[in-house]
Amino acid sequence: MRFIALWRNIRGSFWYLPALYSVVAFILALLTIRFDFYVTGNPMVSALVPSLLLSDKGLAQAVLSSISSSLLTMTTITFSTILVVLTTFLSNFSPRTLQNFITDHSTQRVLGSFVGGFVYSVVLLLLLRETDDKSTFISPTFAIAVTILCLAVFVFFVHHTSLWIQVGNLIFHISTDTSTIIKEQFPPKTSNLSDTWSETDFKEIKELPAIIINSPSSGYIDMIDEEGLMDMAIKRNCIIRIERRQPDFVDEAAPLFSVWNTTEEELIEELYNFVSIGPQRAPYKDVEFGLRKLAEIALRAISPAVNDPNTAINSIEQIGNILTELGKRQLPKPFRYDDKGQLRLIMEQPIFMDYLYASFYQIRHYSKEDISVIRSIVKALTLIAESNDSDIQHTVWEFSIYIIEGIDMNSLLSLDKRYLNDLLLKLAKACQKQHEFKLLQ
Repeated sequence: MRFIALWRNIRGSFWYLPALYSVVAFILALLTIRFDFYVTGNPMVSALVPSLLLSDKGLAQAVLSSISSSLLTMTTITFSTILVVLTTFLSNFSPRTLQNFITDHSTQRVLGSFVGGFVYSVVLLLLLRETDDKSTFISPTFAIAVTILCLAVFVFFVHHTSLWIQVGNLIFHISTDTSTIIKEQFPPKTSNLSDTWSETDFKEIKELPAIIINSPSSGYIDMIDEEGLMDMAIKRNCIIRIERRQPDFVDEAAPLFSVWNTTEEELIEELYNFVSIGPQRAPYKDVEFGLRKLAEIALRAISPAVNDPNTAINSIEQIGNILTELGKRQLPKPFRYDDKGQLRLIMEQPIFMDYLYASFYQIRHYSKEDISVIRSIVKALTLIAESNDSDIQHTVWEFSIYIIEGIDMNSLLSLDKRYLNDLLLKLAKACQKQHEFKLLQ
């Protein structure tokens, strides 16, 4: 478990791909020199190579030196551009959106290509300077080909950056990633499954003595290996309750596990292997984190300093798309049991209302006087209700009442109320609650 968490941190770090490209470039430089010695050292093979591709030692060193300097300059420009984009994200969008650009593989590949090209040309230059028994070289031709490839990558990077700097593309990217997490993490909803165990059964278990296992450190829960915990509970014939869920913050010495039907002390260290705690909230399999990013972009857009409600509306529309997809999925149950129906694992799980509230409660508070943002929230709720079953429709209607309660009626004019009433009527029909609908006065 800890190895998986460490590998994810390394894989998601900014230096991973540039370091990998540098190693590959170093190996390719060694292979290129060996190939150069083979071609130019064999008269029969060198006769087949056009003289245009061969260079003398002075020209080869001059070409490689120029290429190295150029690629280093391009690397500096690329890094400066990345810093400009990060500053824009930090000031205009949300600090949480920095991860999206930093961990984007296209961005890392661009920087890795320039670093790798620089390493390749420098190693070739170093190896050629150590050669005194040759008069012609083909290695500079390969270095020129790598430089042309890096130029193509640089053009791609300019295009890539111009797309990322647009808030609409950033919102769409976050929405797409979050929807992918939903499809990978939650199975499609097939039927209304009920738990074998209920809260009443669990109350009887809580009266029994339990072993309380505290957190070894402070931080955010990056990952919980539920399947591993489930297998261990079956193996040891015990019941495990996870007191926190990903990505909650847990303090040192705070309760992390409760275990029933066991007295083994070595269980403590074994349980720690199934939980990874990090210094910051990780984006892995975190639907709520993606929703929070979109909500923060909307909040920044409706602030008086920015005053860009259209961006907020775009974010709300994408939140509606994510929640529509989430409503079609089977959310995890708090109780998990083995093949014999015996309770083994207990873990707090968010329900659909929790996702609704986390997405809109701050937007509702700061936009209560902006009718355009309120209208977009109602439209998003209508979209969710139209595409889901009666349970989701009931939850959406209950949440819409909360949204209506927060509207500042004194700031709305008669035409605002008319159009808002029309949208609320559509929402009531989508939720099959026409009989509960009341006009805003």
